[in-house]
Amino acid sequence: MNAKMIYLARRNPALDLPGFVQAWREHSALGRQCRNVQDKVRSVMQCARLADPGLAGLSADHDGVNLLQLRDLQAALDIWSDPETLAIMRPDEPRVFDRHVRDFSLVCREAVRRDGPPGEVCLVGFLRRSPSLSAAAFAQAWLQAGAASLPHGGRVVHNAVQLPAPPGYDYDGIGEWWFDGTASARAAFGRQDVRCALGPQLGGMADLQRSLFILTQVTHRRP
Repeated sequence: MNAKMIYLARRNPALDLPGFVQAWREHSALGRQCRNVQDKVRSVMQCARLADPGLAGLSADHDGVNLLQLRDLQAALDIWSDPETLAIMRPDEPRVFDRHVRDFSLVCREAVRRDGPPGEVCLVGFLRRSPSLSAAAFAQAWLQAGAASLPHGGRVVHNAVQLPAPPGYDYDGIGEWWFDGTASARAAFGRQDVRCALGPQLGGMADLQRSLFILTQVTHRRP
């Protein structure tokens, strides 16, 4: 299972959504100046919220999700005290986001439940566990659960949160359901609320009413 950092971002209120996407790309480019970041972060996939996806059950409270593959879990701790990161990237964060990145980032272990290349569109679910489960029991069940059988769907990834979450981001697991494009995602769910469609697979693991789902499109990736 790979180590991963996932963040759920809100844009700087001065930016519209297209402006946020561009500013986010520029911010990511600063990472090339940080040798230690390049050593710790193996890949970056920035996914911006689709403004009008035409599906029920989605949240519009956030503007993007970043999926970062890490060298290991220790890298997630070290990156916040890295001198280059503090000098180059952190001062630029308020230009792009509504707060500093550390305040909306979650560190996870990843389990690929259906393999395949990522598509261009991803439904990302930020899950809160059922009150009947402990954090450890949820993580075990979530990482071992089978992939939901969605028509037109592709790669499926389950991520279990490993380190304490920032205030307001107390999620226990994060799901990625990948599609070739928006049309495939719409065809997969039809008129159903996405939470209802995924409910049977999540079973008693997740409290779906307290969970958050966002449909995103990849706007930047590296390498």
